[in-house]
Amino acid sequence: MRLSKENMLLYAVTDRAWTGKQTLYEQVESALKGGVTCVQLREKTASEEDFLRRAVKIKALCERYGVPFIVNDNVDIAIKCKADGVHVGQDDMNIADVRKKAGDDMIIGVSAHSVREALRAVRGGADYLGVGAVFGSATKKDASALPLQTLKDICNAVSVPVVAIGGINKANMPKLKGTGIDGVALVSAIFAADDIEKECETLKEMSKQIVAE
Repeated sequence: MRLSKENMLLYAVTDRAWTGKQTLYEQVESALKGGVTCVQLREKTASEEDFLRRAVKIKALCERYGVPFIVNDNVDIAIKCKADGVHVGQDDMNIADVRKKAGDDMIIGVSAHSVREALRAVRGGADYLGVGAVFGSATKKDASALPLQTLKDICNAVSVPVVAIGGINKANMPKLKGTGIDGVALVSAIFAADDIEKECETLKEMSKQIVAE
């Protein structure tokens, strides 16, 4: 699957902190029904075996909805489950090595926090950038808020799609208007919602308005 800017519009990043009434699989399906345009499976504490098992199931689910499935950090899991892509951070494997291992067809996303990091990632072969944390982050306690001007500068500096991430919710999302982003990556704003499907419908419409600016 090739990546388009439209795939960044409403990018769901999983977190099992809010499973309970629904399993992670059910939550992801609710998000897909609500219109998410990309799904990233993030598993920081699972064993390799559990990570792969979940990845295989959710990859198949995303395939049914025609939505790209991205694995966070783990290139080996991404390859084994035939994910559409892998997302890596600045402190993870070098992007050139990721590309060599994953092959030319796999989507590679890279986290960036400055224009310098963004340009280096694109030169290395990144297909898209995740930029943040724009409003701090509940899932990454050490992530400080990135100035919106930096987000704007990154969008102006690169030609690949850019998705904003970090502490984004319905209340602060309008502040991202005019930055040049192609969409938003959300964790708790999606998966902590009582009605994930309905919430995603609302969030997608809001994201469309921001991207149109």
